Amino acid sequence: MWRDDRAAQDLGVRLLSVGPGEARLEMQVRPEMANGHGIGHGGFVYALADTAFAYACNSRNQRMVAAQGAITYVAPSHVGETLTAHAREVHLRGRGGVYDVSVFNRAGERVAEFRGHCRAIPGSVLPA
Repeated sequence: MWRDDRAAQDLGVRLLSVGPGEARLEMQVRPEMANGHGIGHGGFVYALADTAFAYACNSRNQRMVAAQGAITYVAPSHVGETLTAHAREVHLRGRGGVYDVSVFNRAGERVAEFRGHCRAIPGSVLPA
């Protein structure tokens, strides 16, 4: 999955770990990621959280795609900060799953909370 994930690679996302039902990724907030207030644009924080969600929900080798995602921003991110997203499986049954993602800055302060719902599609992530 990582080999073909151009969006995450172009954003500078780094894959820290993936295990059954979870994933950890990080990304530095670059100057071009700032919004008109000079803080990290929420769309980039969302992209990091959504990417962590994707790796967590595909971690069981069943191809999954997002059906829904929602984020709540609780603190600003700042240019130069490195953000870490930790995705965790909350529920998996049949063709659907629910995952929570917490995004933190290096100081351990919570920046955002994301919840994603996924659905299985035919195929596996890794070749048979």
